[in-house]
Order: sequence, then C-alpha cells, then structure tokens
Amino acid sequence: MTRLAARTTVLLTTVALVGTGVALLSGCSATPGGTDAGAGTGTSATAHATAGALGAGFSDPTQPPAPEATIHPEPGSWSGVHAPDDYDVVLLSDAGDADDAPTRTLLDAVASWAADEDVTVTRVSATDADDRIAAVTRAIDERSDLVISVGNHMVDPLAAVSPTALHQQFLVVGAEIAEPTSNVTAADWTGGGFRGEGLGPSSHYDPSTFTEERADRALRAGLAAVLHDLRGIVVWVR
Repeated sequence: MTRLAARTTVLLTTVALVGTGVALLSGCSATPGGTDAGAGTGTSATAHATAGALGAGFSDPTQPPAPEATIHPEPGSWSGVHAPDDYDVVLLSDAGDADDAPTRTLLDAVASWAADEDVTVTRVSATDADDRIAAVTRAIDERSDLVISVGNHMVDPLAAVSPTALHQQFLVVGAEIAEPTSNVTAADWTGGGFRGEGLGPSSHYDPSTFTEERADRALRAGLAAVLHDLRGIVVWVR
C-alpha cells in the first residue's frame, strides 16, 4: 500500500467515526424546514441587510456560478461588503504551521481584518498531525458564522469532514478543496492553489505570492462571496 493510500484510509476511517457525531449535531440543530436554527449558516436576513452590496464585476448576477466553478472578480468589487453585525468566526490552522511564512501571513491577515471589522475570532489549532481531523470537528462545535481555514496542512482534514457538516460554512484562504461541497468556498490566486496531498496545486505553488496585501484581498473577496450566497466555488483574485 502506498503512503498516500494509507493516509487516505486513515482519514476516511477517522472521519467515519467523527462524522457520526457531527451529523448528529447538524441534525439536532435543524428546524423542521431543514434550516439550521443556530449560528453556522451565515444566511440570515440580518446578515444580508448589514453586509453591504457587491460591486460591478464581482460576478454575473444573471448567470450564477455553478458548483465548483471559479469566478474572477474585478479588483475592488468586494470593497463594499463588510462583516455583518455580531459576526463571529473560527480561525482554523495547524499549530505546526506557526513558523511557516505563508501561513503566518494568512493568520495575520485574518487578525487584521477582524480588528478592522470588529469581528470576534476564536482560534482552533491542531496540535499535531493526528489532531487535525479532531480540530476541524472542534471548529464546527464552536457554531460560528464562518470557519476560516488557513495553511496547507488543514486542506485534507477539511475535505474529509466538511461534507458531514453542511450546516457550517467554511472559507479556505490560499488553498482549495478539490471537490468542495456547497458549504466550502475558497479564495485563491496564482501561486496558491494547494488542493491536498497527491492532487497537486491548481497553479504553480509560490510561497512568495503570499503577501499581506494579497492575503487581505483574498480574505475579503472570499467573505463577500460567502455573504452573498456564492458558495462552493473558488474566488480567484488577481
């Protein structure tokens, strides 16, 4: 058995165990109409009312993007969108990536954005490789409006767990999930694009492209998409 096959088997076995608990959480929180009764959906009327409007060129409103599609928003077309009142997020990462320059840039971008937008951020970090699946589950358990995932090491665990927690919205910044469900949106650029072990990047991976300015643009563009129901897609920034 190859290393990738062995890793995949471990991931699938682990998520089968934790997925039961997540599915129960999702089921318990649903209303009779199928809508989540608590946080983690990001679709409330209040959120839309206070989030602001997308600018021209973000996407074609007459042709909404298909699932897993990639959109290329015009620069600045997301600048009118801001976090709704009382918005809270979970920032998901791997503790081992704290000294990784691209991940550090993304972590700092989220902290700076949260301070500007008065957003409550709860940090959830995997302590080691064996804790990554459990860390995704802990992030879901926080029942936040949005889980923002940064760092390549969290891509595979998030891909494994997110389909069992459709009530929770995720935003992956600086990477992608190869086959995202409707609750996983990615914000990426040329030079990012890691999609998981064995899959390779969707563009040539270049750590030098993880600049403070680009990370901020991707984060804000991705959030704008999530808040306006453009989900399960890739938001590609220039």
